[in-house]
Amino acid sequence: MSESLPPSAHQTELVAANSLEARIAELQHEHQTLDEHIHQLSAIEPQDQLQLQRLKKRKLMLKDQITHLESQLTPNISA
Repeated sequence: MSESLPPSAHQTELVAANSLEARIAELQHEHQTLDEHIHQLSAIEPQDQLQLQRLKKRKLMLKDQITHLESQLTPNISA
């Protein structure tokens, strides 16, 4: 039986980057879906302001998470 060798640091980085990219894509999809839902609710009278506020807050939190994860993909270059 042959033992499997541990993945190289490069392979580990690629797997981590792919995982981050997949998570970013999930969050972007959820963000877009929320945006569409917010627009639909905004068109309905009377508007449920509390629900709209909660959805907008969730959308903002998703955007913050996306930005944070994207910053992890970008190499830190010191000037």
